[in-house]
Amino acid sequence: MAEPQPKDSLLRRRIASFGHAFRGVASALRSEVHLRFHALATVVAVGFGFYFDISGLEWALVALAVGTVWAAELMNTAIEAVVDLVSPEYHPLAGKAKDVAAGAVLITAVAALVVGLLVFGPGYGH
Repeated sequence: MAEPQPKDSLLRRRIASFGHAFRGVASALRSEVHLRFHALATVVAVGFGFYFDISGLEWALVALAVGTVWAAELMNTAIEAVVDLVSPEYHPLAGKAKDVAAGAVLITAVAALVVGLLVFGPGYGH
């Protein structure tokens, strides 16, 4: 049976895991052009939110849309890295995995665009 870990050790591991996560996001921002585009779109969406003084529900919808796109893009980046690692030469299944992951990003980005049009577009509360 494993010996119980001191609480400060558990806290250090938790803090370190946040550090790894932030490092992963920063790494993806440096290497992925599409993620930098999503970062710019996020800034624009937040700016529009303040400009149009959107409601709490609208903020929630925008935040959910933005977060979903970011999560999909980060998962796509991770999948591409793993596929490149395990299949350095072209393989149809490797290509399929990358295409499907990219398709997930496309779907979330289109859904986020629809949310943006509904929240910020003419005739929708503003």
